Amino acid sequence: MIKYSLLLSLALLLSACASDSKQDIPEELTEAELYQQAQLALDTSNYSNAIDKLRALESRFPFGSYAEQAQLDLIFAYYKNQEQEAAKASAERFIRLHPQHENVDYAYYMKGLASYTADVGFIERFVEIDMSKRDPGQARDSFNEFSELLKRFPNSRYAPDAQKRMIHLRNQLSRYEIHVANYYMKRKAYVAAANRARFVVENMQETPAIPDALAILVEANQHLGLTKASNNALKVLRTNYPKHPALDSQGNFVQYKVYYDVDPSVWNIVSFGLLDDPEESIPPSRQQAVEPAEEKEQEKTEDEQTSGDRSWLNIMTFGVVGDDGSEHSEEPEATE
Repeated sequence: MIKYSLLLSLALLLSACASDSKQDIPEELTEAELYQQAQLALDTSNYSNAIDKLRALESRFPFGSYAEQAQLDLIFAYYKNQEQEAAKASAERFIRLHPQHENVDYAYYMKGLASYTADVGFIERFVEIDMSKRDPGQARDSFNEFSELLKRFPNSRYAPDAQKRMIHLRNQLSRYEIHVANYYMKRKAYVAAANRARFVVENMQETPAIPDALAILVEANQHLGLTKASNNALKVLRTNYPKHPALDSQGNFVQYKVYYDVDPSVWNIVSFGLLDDPEESIPPSRQQAVEPAEEKEQEKTEDEQTSGDRSWLNIMTFGVVGDDGSEHSEEPEATE
């Protein structure tokens, strides 16, 4: 009986916390006032509040002057709030309702961007993890969604960034095939390994996985007794990648091992905006409010100079431990 009472109390407590997480939005607010409050929440990075305000605006004023822009802002708010599936659903809804809208390319872009970051949680943003070893479903979805954007809107302002991300995704998918081929090699399933490697060579040219795919083809075909196929793959490997670890100094094949370097995970993706969200992810109506690039660069330089004067211990402890290694808890100086 006590156990059930505790469970009931816990359920009531959780439901109370959940009900408090959403603020009551006054019914008397006008459309403009509700939209302004949603914009203020976005400006202050209070994305949960912004989501509540934007959803309320859309439900109360479905045909108002702010309705379409609120739907675009809602995609952005969900994305920034790490609700990728909700962001994708909102983008798909906008595309379905407004296929001829002047900013519909933004919805296509955000749909691909949400899939691009769907597998990246909080830990993956800071810990070195090879994302190519994970299920490639989201990566394939993102690649196809960015491809759809480029096909429909080749001159979109989002096209260049989508193109860069597709290159990264293609490289990631090719590495995934190599990981699977490595698994088959260890299991001595040489036919399956050769098929995976051949798929990379034939369909993923100019990716970093090509050298390893060729090395797998050489050894797998050797085990299968396919001397001609093995020699052909070896000739291509020797000609194009003479310094591959599977080859000795004379260019002879030694033995294939898992030579593929682990991708430096999310730190290698920073240039594609995974940690620092790309400016393009901001809804079109809000992009004018973004700080100029020169100001951002100046602030970045100042931050780097400031952080450079502090020790790593001081930074990791949020200033609790000083640069000299001693703990301190100084009170802030009073300002007149």
